[in-house]
Amino acid sequence: MPIQIELTRRMFGDGETSLGTMGEFKLSLFRYASGTEALRVSNGRGHIIVLPFRGQQIWRAVFDGRDLSMKSMFDEPVDSPVYLESYGAFFIHCGMSAMGAPGPGDRHPLHGEMPNAPFQKAWVEFDESDGSLKIGGSFRYAVAFSTHYLATATIEMKAGSTLLDLELHVDNQKQTPMDLMYLAHANFRPVDKGELIYSAPYTAEAVRVRQVIPSHITPKPGYADFIDQLAKEPKLHHVLKPGMAFDPEIVFTIDMEADSEGFVHALQKRPDGTADYIRYRGGDASTCIRWICRTPDQDAIGMAFPATAETEGYTAEKAKGDMVALAGGKRWSIAMRLGVLDQKETAELVAKLDR
Repeated sequence: MPIQIELTRRMFGDGETSLGTMGEFKLSLFRYASGTEALRVSNGRGHIIVLPFRGQQIWRAVFDGRDLSMKSMFDEPVDSPVYLESYGAFFIHCGMSAMGAPGPGDRHPLHGEMPNAPFQKAWVEFDESDGSLKIGGSFRYAVAFSTHYLATATIEMKAGSTLLDLELHVDNQKQTPMDLMYLAHANFRPVDKGELIYSAPYTAEAVRVRQVIPSHITPKPGYADFIDQLAKEPKLHHVLKPGMAFDPEIVFTIDMEADSEGFVHALQKRPDGTADYIRYRGGDASTCIRWICRTPDQDAIGMAFPATAETEGYTAEKAKGDMVALAGGKRWSIAMRLGVLDQKETAELVAKLDR
């Protein structure tokens, strides 16, 4: 039977202390200077740092000696519920009652309540039979006369692997339908001359650049011209050339095509032949968002964010009909895999996508 350890906030001290060793895995606990609790889990290939009581964020992911996480102005998380005041995690759950940049008439925060949600429960589970370890947590969110759901998130690592399997389950605790919005913000670090390869037609119809500029960004000179070029020829962004104007950010909506198993794939093939990678089941998320930000302070690429809608805020997406209507007492789920592929795995996947 799997071994489960419940985590409590009292277990985390100012210095890093060992929680124990489980097979190949080493676990340790610490607090950042802000007071944010952090769990470090290492296997033979690297480690991740999870914030078990703050949105179940993966703050950092390091495999084969390379930090996969975006560059930001924040060396560590800040004690703030505001999305942009504690920014720079490798992976963030966004939603659930709203998502995206709030538009006129919206009152929700940027990307909803989930990014820095105060999870009430957290645990670690080790399964000796298959050499896997899961970090899990749950968050109950209730607003009278409006919303009541339970979100349960897990992150699974395997011995000797550089890939993470993530799941999120959302149970509507009301007896009436819930408008649900979700986006998985997986923030890899771009590499100069990296090549973007993904399971979609490389056409302007299938790869659409966002031309609405949200209120939280200030465009730089040449930004509008670059967007116009990408709208006509999206292949221009497939090789990340130094100096390309992803400043402050460029956002695409992509019509992904699933393979025979139902998965969609995206990778950043690095000059050394390895790749950063994400996949998910196309049926779990109706929309794929790509986000690229390359500035002196932030350097990040979201190759393929699985999402239930575009990112223009609750009111705009509701008007489009891009909303999950989760019936009372029912569950919505999503699963994805992300991490690093070696040269052989990269070549095999690229060949598959070419076919």
